[in-house]
Amino acid sequence: MKFTCEKSNLQEGISIAQKAVTGKSTMPVLQGILLKALGSSIILTGSDIDLSIETKIKADIIEEGDIVVDSKIFGEIIRKLPNDIIEITTKDNNSIEIICQKSKFTLIHMNAKDFPELPTINENTIFQIPQSILKSMIKSTIFAVAQEETRPILTGLLFEIKDKRLNLVALDGYRLAVKSEYIDSESTINAVIPGKTLNEVSKILEETDENVNITFTPNHILFTIGETKIVSRLLEGEFIKYQSIIPDEYNLKVIAKRSELLGCIERASLMGKDGNTNLIKLDIQGENMIITSNSQLGMVREELNIILQGQPLQIAFNSKYLIDALKIMDEEEISMELSSSVTPCIIKNNEVNNCTYLVLPVRLLNN
Repeated sequence: MKFTCEKSNLQEGISIAQKAVTGKSTMPVLQGILLKALGSSIILTGSDIDLSIETKIKADIIEEGDIVVDSKIFGEIIRKLPNDIIEITTKDNNSIEIICQKSKFTLIHMNAKDFPELPTINENTIFQIPQSILKSMIKSTIFAVAQEETRPILTGLLFEIKDKRLNLVALDGYRLAVKSEYIDSESTINAVIPGKTLNEVSKILEETDENVNITFTPNHILFTIGETKIVSRLLEGEFIKYQSIIPDEYNLKVIAKRSELLGCIERASLMGKDGNTNLIKLDIQGENMIITSNSQLGMVREELNIILQGQPLQIAFNSKYLIDALKIMDEEEISMELSSSVTPCIIKNNEVNNCTYLVLPVRLLNN
């Protein structure tokens, strides 16, 4: 194998393929990136079996071939080379030579035949969504994915298409995040994608109206973003029927300025960090919400103007869960729907109903 290419192109290709290399695999070949010189392109592939990422860059191919190189050291070498043309050639004794200006590296490579093949996916049933919309939907929900493996299905996001709407849903047992967007598709799809996969997908997606193509098989999902393909296994099992968790009715509704409420809660949470509960109390009455937190460190009291429909209420929350939701909402006015001090709080945009956040309260002893 022998090729030359621009350093910047190669570096970008490596950084995309590397997103699938976790470094946790016991197979040495999965610590590497597969380089395939073919036609007028280099195809770079990283994989950890569950997630595989393949991307293509332009190059001048002098001799076709394929090898696997250690992802970490190869990435470091290319990153630190001058911004110029890089020449890579395979040598005898399982090594490659990397030359750029006056720098010359020799690096051992592995056999490409040992690298696992990507699952074959029939790309007949494709639906499309603008990259910027999918990126925003992932960002709006992924924080509520469960981190513990005790219930594996909750470490993924539900990807649901029905009635021409795409819903992304995440929940971890303490909170729920739902984001919906219109999509021009008659399909009905219900699949659970690992949170780790969507985290990497969102890093590759760009703020553009160009579409990302998405294809499902019974066990896998394929995202095609320009010259990059991301293949991931789907999580097995039934996702929780999330609609049954969201209350239809409420006893009181609070309308507040999102940025003001977020500021008050963030300041109150500074005192709540003691003991790791992040506990804050909301005292909702008339036109005010009093937010307090006490700990061994001291106490804090914040006051916020609100519009209240319904009866006064005292309720407590883990402030982190409220902050996570308020931070990524995009409207300036939000509503909170509540029924009692022990039932969930629903947070929504006040104008456009395209997201729903549910947060469970913390039970206080006097409740």
